[in-house]
Amino acid sequence: MGNMELGRKSSVKWPFFILVATLFISACNGEGDYAPKPRGFYRINFPQRGYQEYVSGNPFTFEYPTYAKMERDTQSRPAGKLLNMQTLLNMQFPQFNATLHLSYETIPNKKIFNELVEDAHKFAFKHTVKATSINEGVIHYPDRKVYGIYYTIDGNAASSVQFFLTDSVKNYLRGALYFNSEPRLDSIQPVLNFVKQDMDMMIKSFKWK
Repeated sequence: MGNMELGRKSSVKWPFFILVATLFISACNGEGDYAPKPRGFYRINFPQRGYQEYVSGNPFTFEYPTYAKMERDTQSRPAGKLLNMQTLLNMQFPQFNATLHLSYETIPNKKIFNELVEDAHKFAFKHTVKATSINEGVIHYPDRKVYGIYYTIDGNAASSVQFFLTDSVKNYLRGALYFNSEPRLDSIQPVLNFVKQDMDMMIKSFKWK
């Protein structure tokens, strides 16, 4: 019984050895070369650009895309030291699965103003762990009394762009762009570049009432 089992096992090994030898010879002849294919992504059809004015009871106006939706944000979010928050808004980009979160509040005094500016800095730099770099740009439109900082967050961070706008006296607005999916810069970069232009238009057209 033992010899029969041994003979059966030996006969099964021969096809395996032949297969390995064949593969080895093919590899030596260059017939088995393999090169990984680059990662592919779905083609993105961008909408035609168009803008409309955001008008509401809030003390500011701006231009925003016709393919975006303005909604009041009813969900509570961490506010840090935002003590007098009055308005939470979302600029939704349904086709891109992205949201620009906007929060507005009044500035009662210089102390709160300094805290708001510091909070904006902290909120942006909390993404340092996954960001490859964070750059700051100054927003300066003295004719409209619109000032602020624009944070560009590169890498696979949850938020790619953040900013705040203020008249330095009584009004403060903060914005943060999030994609509602796992952050992968290589896949969202074309969309991010597209949406950034819409955010630039919003800031350039922004006015306090």
